Amino acid sequence: MLSTKVKASSITHLTDARYFAAWETEWLGFYLSPGEEFSVDARQVAALQEWVDGVKICGEFGLSEAEDILAAVELLQLNTVQLSMLCPLETLTALHGKAEIIQEIVLEAYTTAEEIEEMLQSRKDFVDYFLLNFAKGGIIAEDLQNGQPYSLDQLKQWCEQFPVLVDLQLDNQSPTTFAEQVPVKGFAVQGGEEEKTGYKSFEELDEFFEALEILV
Repeated sequence: MLSTKVKASSITHLTDARYFAAWETEWLGFYLSPGEEFSVDARQVAALQEWVDGVKICGEFGLSEAEDILAAVELLQLNTVQLSMLCPLETLTALHGKAEIIQEIVLEAYTTAEEIEEMLQSRKDFVDYFLLNFAKGGIIAEDLQNGQPYSLDQLKQWCEQFPVLVDLQLDNQSPTTFAEQVPVKGFAVQGGEEEKTGYKSFEELDEFFEALEILV
């Protein structure tokens, strides 16, 4: 059992799916929009679903149309969808109530706090969680501690106002220590390639999950 929610993103193979399910993550994420190196098709997701249980299956989408996302929700019985920050508000309204919604927001060094605040405010009534993705923008925890491009106090303020998950490289900081400082609802971690079929080292992720583990 984990002390906070964790979303595993961009899963492409069974080794990752079974690993994250064994750690009782809240969501297993599969990128269903075509054209990315980590994209998977519906048949792959359906096959992987047969091997895991007790977790929410999340379809991750780029600029897919609302009707295509709804079709995937029905076909794969998705619990959750994760939407790009570029998806129009009309897509959010069309999906509202059809599945749990995670709105991804990629934070870049040039994105102002005011722009982030505006997006959070304008979409808060349609989403269940915001995923603030610092990793895609190359921002790490040390940057925030140094106030670049946002301070930890600013992130704390967002987390107090909105249901926030973060994808953020913590360096040597424990996720439990970070969560004590900043009231995040959870963390996102990434799947990755197998070193060979059926084998992958999870040493770094083991340390992350062990820090969050509640022994009962």
